[in-house]
Amino acid sequence: MARKLHRCHRIGSLRTRKLLKRKVSRVWLGQPYPLGATWDGEGVNFALFTEHADRVELCLFDEPGEQVQNVTVPEQTDQVWHCYLPDARPGQRYGYRVHGPWEPTKGHRFNPAKLLLDPYAKSIERWIEWSDVHFGYRVDAKRADLAIDKRDNAAQMPKCRVIDPAFTWGDDRHPRIPWHDTIIYELHVRGFTAQHPEVAAELRGTYAGLATPAVIDYLQELGVTAIELMPVHAAISDRLLLEKGLSNYWGYNTIGFFAPEVSYRSSDAVSEFKSMVKTLHSAGIEVILDVVYNHTAEGNHLGPTLCFRGIDNLAYYRTESGHPRYYTDYTGCGNTLNMGHPRTLQLIMDSLRYWVLEMHVDGFRFDLASALARELHDMSRLTAFLDTIHQDPVLSQVKLIAEPWDIGEGGYQVGNFPPGWTEWNGRYRDNIRDYWRGEGGVVGELGYRLTGSSDLYARNGRRPVASINFITAHDGFTLRDLVSYNEKHNEANLENNNDGESHNRSWNCGAEGNTDDTAVLTLRARQQRNLLATLFFSQGVPMLLAGDEINRTQGGNNNAYCQDNEISWTNWELKNEDRSLLAYVQRLVALRRAHPVFRRRRFFQGQAIKGAAVKDILWLSPGATEMTQEEWDSSQARTIGMLLSGEGIEEPDTRGNRVLDDTFLVLMNAHHENVPFVLPSLASGTRWVAIIDTARDGGLKSQGRRLAGDEYALEGRSVVVLTQPSATG
Repeated sequence: MARKLHRCHRIGSLRTRKLLKRKVSRVWLGQPYPLGATWDGEGVNFALFTEHADRVELCLFDEPGEQVQNVTVPEQTDQVWHCYLPDARPGQRYGYRVHGPWEPTKGHRFNPAKLLLDPYAKSIERWIEWSDVHFGYRVDAKRADLAIDKRDNAAQMPKCRVIDPAFTWGDDRHPRIPWHDTIIYELHVRGFTAQHPEVAAELRGTYAGLATPAVIDYLQELGVTAIELMPVHAAISDRLLLEKGLSNYWGYNTIGFFAPEVSYRSSDAVSEFKSMVKTLHSAGIEVILDVVYNHTAEGNHLGPTLCFRGIDNLAYYRTESGHPRYYTDYTGCGNTLNMGHPRTLQLIMDSLRYWVLEMHVDGFRFDLASALARELHDMSRLTAFLDTIHQDPVLSQVKLIAEPWDIGEGGYQVGNFPPGWTEWNGRYRDNIRDYWRGEGGVVGELGYRLTGSSDLYARNGRRPVASINFITAHDGFTLRDLVSYNEKHNEANLENNNDGESHNRSWNCGAEGNTDDTAVLTLRARQQRNLLATLFFSQGVPMLLAGDEINRTQGGNNNAYCQDNEISWTNWELKNEDRSLLAYVQRLVALRRAHPVFRRRRFFQGQAIKGAAVKDILWLSPGATEMTQEEWDSSQARTIGMLLSGEGIEEPDTRGNRVLDDTFLVLMNAHHENVPFVLPSLASGTRWVAIIDTARDGGLKSQGRRLAGDEYALEGRSVVVLTQPSATG
């Protein structure tokens, strides 16, 4: 039945609408596959899955967004409603109205008054104009979500757009950088270039901005091999945030799993994203996407009806057993996608393959991955989601990173994902933070974290690269704030500082926040260098938060998800201390990339291998003797030496040749007092050369050459790296 639209104003000419109507006058049956809107060069096939619907209408809009035609979808095959419009073309705006039972107590929330986005839309235009009409129920009624709201919301809804997928990729190919050579740089598309002086004003904060020469040169000089983009799937900013003058800046509020977020475009979002990937690949840099498949922007049962809820609520969302009016929420965002339904699983797999095959991305970081992997209410076995990815010939070959936790019972699953997966190692983050803020009794665990966390990953055949090592990430303090604040300062979020993590494992070095105290500032700078050195000289895969290398601060805000402003954006007006830290990080990255002893493919064995004079790794106390179990267990232990033998790398290179490297000695002192550390004597040589000392100017100056048996003055709260060059080095 035709419905009168509520319009804010009349846009577009009658002639334009008549032409559009004439173009789509023919409606053929079409095909149930592929799902979504597919341009084949002659017309467009539309296909929409819904298991419980009675009828589906395809709504067509002109370019300004006025609805010009409703098409009753004529055919349904295996629960997929489909039609083919031979006169439709790329650029056509569209949405759906889905008819079916309104029975919230049974989990059905069909409401044809609400225009719905296509779950498979490749492009979603405009932003939502928030009002009560987007809610499928009467917000002013008693037991509100049970009373249907029949007001039309089309005028305020974003529209899907048919795309032409053609793009000249040329000889673009995935760099396929091995995991052990990978260095990840996590950044936000808008925030990274929003204030960049060498990026044209019209390109700042866009996909194109990340592909400019200034940004590419910076990434290459820094030495990272992959950028991990915070969510770029089409997302919705929460109504309450917008009413406060804020927005969902991070983008963890997805509404379209195939469409790139349009607020990051300077031209056509799809082609601009592809051009960005192609440019980064040509510079040898991989692109990893942070993806949010655990929930959608529709919230709980009182949320708006924008897409999945109105298409088939029971199929797409996990509902409470015996009470399908309500959602099961393992995400803290109101809903959890129903991975137990084959069509929901298909949606996610199709989305992942699309971003690899059509958009050429190189991997994914899965937000709250435990929520995806749950089998009913636990994670006792490999689930359909993990099984399907494992056997997929496309997805099993890209980089897969799990955030291995959710908020549900038993959701903390660090170390429990299967082979083929890497994980954000939360145990690494917590232990390294605790060690450098001076906590006692953590040295025993520190040994595992520095060497790739074999206690977490070796038991199921995984290797050190399963551990994505990080100290800071988008969620929490920046590195600068980690050493500057004991408490969170999230007042700008307008939640009375009640949001965000309260236990940050941070230390302000003697003053909270901004200070002119030279001693405090000097210690903070050293602590940053300590944490960074630990990160890059640990086995596993390091991940650096964008801006940590240039002292980026959020003013103590550890939950800046809603701050699309200077709080979150990277500040490119670098002071001398910022440039000094940048040079230091570049040096650390260069050392890691030059020396395979820091990026081993297999775990240490703690013993000498054939042809080597010493063990592959040796743990030393300040007296140059091997650490005893008592020293490992001591609550007072805060100083440790880690000797990495360049002769003890047991894995061969790609040609089967034995890998040799320099031998390195990493000394770490988290105690506030200086500790004289005796340099060990090795059969391969007696000369040690200090190349990093975080207690000295910028971390790059040191006490120079030393002989075995000499004492190195290891200052309080410092890291020193010494080397014995190999015979071939």
